[in-house]
Amino acid sequence: MKSGGPGVATNSARAWLLAARPKTLSGAAVPVVVALCAAWADCLPGSLVTAEAFKWLPAALCLAFALLMQVDANLVNDYFDCVHGIDGADRLGPERACAQGWVTLPAMRRAIWTVTLLACAVGLPLVVWGGWAMVLVGVACVAFCFLYTTVLSRLAMGDVLVLLFFGIVPVCATYYVQTLALTWPLVGLSLACGAVTDCLLIVNNYRDRDTDARVEKITLVTLLGARCSEWLYLVLGVAGVLLTVPSLGLRSLAMTAYLIPHAVAWRQMRRICAGRELNAVLARTALNILIFGIALSLLILLPWLMELFR
Repeated sequence: MKSGGPGVATNSARAWLLAARPKTLSGAAVPVVVALCAAWADCLPGSLVTAEAFKWLPAALCLAFALLMQVDANLVNDYFDCVHGIDGADRLGPERACAQGWVTLPAMRRAIWTVTLLACAVGLPLVVWGGWAMVLVGVACVAFCFLYTTVLSRLAMGDVLVLLFFGIVPVCATYYVQTLALTWPLVGLSLACGAVTDCLLIVNNYRDRDTDARVEKITLVTLLGARCSEWLYLVLGVAGVLLTVPSLGLRSLAMTAYLIPHAVAWRQMRRICAGRELNAVLARTALNILIFGIALSLLILLPWLMELFR
């Protein structure tokens, strides 16, 4: 079998695992889990939203769809960045499967179509619970998956799209499938998830700001500059916490503890400033997103948990 790199055989199981980027899946899972926790709380007697019993099958389908679309986005990004020659020798980020020869381009094309169709097959049954609006949501997600890498990420639209498709869309759509309703506090939760997740893109583009400028790729970081981007990273974390207030009330005070690991990552980002060492900040930020999601989910369920263990 042909080798695609040190210890990685071309088109092997390990090669596909690396291409899927499992560490990024927390960003896709967090908004769905937060929405499901909010729906669970609002399916309880005496809640503000009158909803039927929690629906486990559509919950599983929403989560599976989100994870599949994240993998699909990773494969699309890997393929097109290789085709366009973006993943060159000066790349600062983690190595990519196609550029390293771990996965061949024809195999990657087949994988993209397979994962896209599988995600559609998983998401289509959601029309049973959420109506035909779920088809529009699915089409938008697939379009975003392809347009982000090929066009929109080069036009400083990446951060807006993260806010939409890692915040508003998955949180609101998942909650709606469960309750057939939307509330303003829920919109706040969706924006909180999007803001915190956008920190990942800020670090990524902050690390690549010089190479992006050379190839005339426009990102929010290249527009704002390094110093303003550093402060934006900090502000997004603070905004994420503040946006939980309408939903959590006084419980949101506990969310301020999230600002500790967020500030640690921010200080590390400012200290390193440039180069491959920023990948450590990227990893820390991904972990922080997971911490944020777990903390937020537990606080949403806190009244139910206290009643459960009373």
